[in-house]
Amino acid sequence: MLTENGSVGGGPRRRLHPAGQAIVVGLGALALAALLNAAGLRKTAETENQGWKRDVGLWFAKPLTTVSHDLGLDLPRRGVKAAIGRSSDDDIITALVLTPPPPAVTPPPPPSAHPGNPGKPKPPQAQPPPPPRSNRPPPPPPPPRKPAFSPQHPLRVYIGGDSLVIVPGNSLLRAMGASKAYKPVGPVDGHVATGLERPEVYNWFERIKTVMKQDKPRVVVVAFGANDNHNYMTGLPPGYDLGAFGSASWVKEYRRRVAGLMDTVIRAHGFIIYLGMPIARSASETRDFEVINRIISQEARKRPQGALYLDTYLLFADPKTGGYAEYLPNASGDLLKVRAGDGVHFETAGGDIIARQVLKALAGRYDLTSWRKRKG
Repeated sequence: MLTENGSVGGGPRRRLHPAGQAIVVGLGALALAALLNAAGLRKTAETENQGWKRDVGLWFAKPLTTVSHDLGLDLPRRGVKAAIGRSSDDDIITALVLTPPPPAVTPPPPPSAHPGNPGKPKPPQAQPPPPPRSNRPPPPPPPPRKPAFSPQHPLRVYIGGDSLVIVPGNSLLRAMGASKAYKPVGPVDGHVATGLERPEVYNWFERIKTVMKQDKPRVVVVAFGANDNHNYMTGLPPGYDLGAFGSASWVKEYRRRVAGLMDTVIRAHGFIIYLGMPIARSASETRDFEVINRIISQEARKRPQGALYLDTYLLFADPKTGGYAEYLPNASGDLLKVRAGDGVHFETAGGDIIARQVLKALAGRYDLTSWRKRKG
């Protein structure tokens, strides 16, 4: 029933707003949200790979950040970040501080002077007659005793890196769970789309320093490189002219970063197992991975007591053709899917293959079983 003022049932008539006003309100809300989140938008733009998307994002985000700061609209975001202990989330840090290699150990000089008179050469002494010659070769020296670990003194293991470490890392965690001689340092510390090229995206150099200082792992298992095949790096030394991916200057700088990461672990009395990248479905991506694998393997060979390069390339090559294989036979001859559909990452069966190789390397370096005999 309509009343005199046009309302239904005696209630007030509902007032409709024009569509244009709703659009203006919506745009205003988006603008306010952008101002409140300006620091995050700038961080996102900065961490994009070089190209038009990054250029457009920075063109938009930089003045927005300035306006947000001048109006104090960044205070709520900063307050929330501080309250949850993540005040540094919006910092854009490209400075790269690498750990220098451990000092070389110089052996003491052989004694060449008389103990009572250091300046006077020691007089010659009569030498005993040489033993009779024998055709039998001398016995080899006994192998050095392996560091032993047990449930009371477990081997602390940290696993981290880019997305290629996640599946093998979880396989390794499951495998280590069968022995009390291992103690994983937390879950797999995997961060997608990270690497050694862009410390402002995720600074692995500082992360590994923190892990070695706080968690004190004896073994560090890492995988980096799948996101590092670009012509762009941040954190370069002042005045450094970086060439294209794979060029001499690029290789030199990436080698410096790999070496610094290894030395961070070694200086903290750890042993690093660096997983190489596997053969990929893409031939061009495989060639890029080979460049990075070569650098990693060369740096590991320079540090045989503190680093090991684990070659995964051949582990996942087709046994007949040597090319990319998505399926590989197990011990029973059954084909298992070992690679993900993207042609780069691993399926669980592939992660298990890598985990077995890591455990084999650890068993060759450490005594992880004699505690069972003592217990019996």
